[in-house]
Amino acid sequence: MDETWQEHWGRPEDALARAVEVLRAPRPDVMLRLSEVIATLVPHAAIAHLSGICTYSPTHSYGPPELTEGISGLELAQLADRAAATTATGNPWQGEAELAGRSRPVVVVSAAPGDGKGAVLVLVRARDEPVAPGALAVLQQLCDLVITHSDHRATDADPGRAAVSRAAANARARAIAEFTGTHSAALSAILAPLRSADLDDAAARRAAAELAVTALLDLRRGADLDRTLSEEPADAAFARLARELRPLLRHTRVRLDLAPPSDATRSVPADTAHTARDAVRAAVLLMLEQDKPTRLHVSWQFTVGGSLRAVVRDDGLGLLATDALTVHRTADRIAALGGHHTVEAVPGWGTTVTVDLPLALPSPTVATDPLDGLQPRELEVLDQLAQGRRNRDIAAALHISESTVKFHVANILAKLGVASRGEAAALAHRAGLPGAPRLHVAS
Repeated sequence: MDETWQEHWGRPEDALARAVEVLRAPRPDVMLRLSEVIATLVPHAAIAHLSGICTYSPTHSYGPPELTEGISGLELAQLADRAAATTATGNPWQGEAELAGRSRPVVVVSAAPGDGKGAVLVLVRARDEPVAPGALAVLQQLCDLVITHSDHRATDADPGRAAVSRAAANARARAIAEFTGTHSAALSAILAPLRSADLDDAAARRAAAELAVTALLDLRRGADLDRTLSEEPADAAFARLARELRPLLRHTRVRLDLAPPSDATRSVPADTAHTARDAVRAAVLLMLEQDKPTRLHVSWQFTVGGSLRAVVRDDGLGLLATDALTVHRTADRIAALGGHHTVEAVPGWGTTVTVDLPLALPSPTVATDPLDGLQPRELEVLDQLAQGRRNRDIAAALHISESTVKFHVANILAKLGVASRGEAAALAHRAGLPGAPRLHVAS
């Protein structure tokens, strides 16, 4: 078993320095930077991540396009289930698994248990040799740190991003529902004649029926997975809020009264739940900054108009300003989801903060700029590419590896729908990307 990983990770300060390097990366590049950092810990050919909290783009993968393009969120979720069934909680699982069309050596890291939904990270190992237990333990801790950090950044996302995320979740949910209905009907129609007693080859009928049933279950599970990523049960979302509030009041004499939504089984769009929790936390912190109230009442309820209403009421001095929720851009996040809020303060009697967030999903906005679909790092690579620079020069300019540049270039060509670097450079020139006027492109 290879122990050379200790040369790079043997000292605690080395591991912490690499963790900081990953956490400092821009959010779209976190998993790519993690892949680069852990290359000496667990050599791998590709990395794939299924987020348990992001509704906009829950699945990310980096590596050769012929491999990563075949990895689905359903496959990652199935790997997580398999790992959970065969490995102790909090330990990575390694072995052979079906991924992107064939069996591959993988390491599966599931997020440590705790608040929020689970996430899974899958590494396609570069070689069949098992990974050392010590390396797996370091990998688990690093992934727990990175995933927790990424989840916090997702829930505190820019308001505009939150609106786009919610629209994308709506479009994806519609597509999943349509495809599930279509395929379910087709497979059900196939099952009828295969189960008919008038057919002679019983063994063939049984085998075909089993395959069709399995396909139906996978389709339904895919729809359930998408719903899990896009929505939260109201009772679970409110319970998470309660767990987040109690530490804020632990060293005070303030009494916390909680009133969960009456329809506890109803689902709430994930971004609505994130924003409602964020607004309640902000209101509670602002109320505690005044002369301490003796009581805080927090409630969620579903309104007749189709909104989630979050109410925070205290018995303090009643001096909170009407624009108090502008702190940390909370008011902007509320507005981005089509919601509104009020702050009613009565001097000497207390303050009531009410937040209404619509449950209906807005229609997705159609992007008009061809570069809108690119991540910040991809825009940087495209800018360099449009200046005629080769992969080696781009890697040096952006302080990344040449293989990473190749991955970015492949993603850029796919997202822009072009076949060559020259076409991508020409499109960047027409879109007015800085540095694009030089159209001599290296082959």
